[in-house]
Amino acid sequence: MSDFEIIAIANLEITDPDEYRKYEKGFFPILKKYNGSFITYDDAPQHKEGDTPLKGRVILFSFQTEEEANNWFNDPDYQELSKFRRDGTNTHSITFTKMLKR
Repeated sequence: MSDFEIIAIANLEITDPDEYRKYEKGFFPILKKYNGSFITYDDAPQHKEGDTPLKGRVILFSFQTEEEANNWFNDPDYQELSKFRRDGTNTHSITFTKMLKR
């Protein structure tokens, strides 16, 4: 068993709320399929230092393993659903990072 879980960090700006809502409605069932857990989101992150402040929404969610995270992202149903996110947002980044399990 790994000492790490995976934290997914998404940063996006919603440009078409109706399209993005379609994405949100289908997001959680696919996340749960891979034992993912929603952590939080913030529409007004506070930039403290550095050259490039995040814009728009920041979303955090987690997976128990790197394999589950990659399987979620590559799932054909998720890729189909993500078309609504791509059409309804400017997606600046989706990043996976390791976190020591607590």
